[in-house]
Amino acid sequence: MKKLAAIAFLLTAMGCFILSCQSSEDIEFKRHYAGGMLLYQTHCQNCHGKNGEGLSALIPPLTDTNYISKNRHKLACFVQNGANGIINVSGKFYEGSMPPSGLSPIEIAKVLTYVGNSFGNKTGLINLNQVQKDLKECK
Repeated sequence: MKKLAAIAFLLTAMGCFILSCQSSEDIEFKRHYAGGMLLYQTHCQNCHGKNGEGLSALIPPLTDTNYISKNRHKLACFVQNGANGIINVSGKFYEGSMPPSGLSPIEIAKVLTYVGNSFGNKTGLINLNQVQKDLKECK
């Protein structure tokens, strides 16, 4: 019994040590990513799909890493204000409208961190400051 308690203590101590070695940006990224996954499932997945695959010719996929990275600073505007018109994703044209999400700026940062690091994308952390800056540039 003492041996089991000692092993449990050792594993807990190792876990605490590993967590303490993470930078504050790593911790913020993980919080944004996890929260963004839940927001995506609630607000985005119905249209864009569980795996970001979109819906046929109606709703664009979120799997085009070039589109996501090239338009990184426009994405907050799309999420907050919705989007209308024709867009070209991976050489395929999509025409339609996306309604405004109703998400707060911090929620937008979280969902964009999730989308930006899922489905083959690797954009890193998108934090609140970046979203607020991008929202000021919306046209």
